[in-house]
Order: sequence, then C-alpha cells, then structure tokens
Amino acid sequence: MNAVLSVVGKDTIGILASVSVKCSEYKANVTDVSQTIINEYFAMFMVINIDKLTIEFNDFIDELTKLGVEKGLKIHVMHEDIFNLMHKI
Repeated sequence: MNAVLSVVGKDTIGILASVSVKCSEYKANVTDVSQTIINEYFAMFMVINIDKLTIEFNDFIDELTKLGVEKGLKIHVMHEDIFNLMHKI
C-alpha cells in the first residue's frame, strides 16, 4: 500500500533529507518524489510505500505532522486510497 505525502513551506536546506530520514525511521519507502521551489517557497510530493511500517499509520501521520511543526512546514500524509477517491471524477 502507498501513501501520498505533501510538504509546503519556506525553503530551507535539508527539507527533503529530514522528511526522508523520518520516513526511513519507520520503514516507509519513498518510491517517487517531486519537488519545486517557487520564489522562496518549497513544495514537495512523495509517494511512499507503507507496507512495512513499524508503527500504526495514524501514529506515522502524527510523527510527520510533528516534524512539520518543528521545521516550520506543513506536512500532510494521506493514504493512497483516500487520495484516489478524492480525485475520482
């Protein structure tokens, strides 16, 4: 199973690294990533495989949200099934 992770905030050094490290701590594997910088703002989307998560998915969401608060970023994690249902016509 996959999840979609988004990150938005002021651009600083190490955003991609810190999010990737947090994912790896819980055995979430980054399978795809896209990022851009618009003026001084950073935006990133990741697709992560969550089959081998070492914590409950909701706890994983909480950990990434907490990382976002610490870094001054908005980090949102959504299960792929929910993401797909939201974007289905």
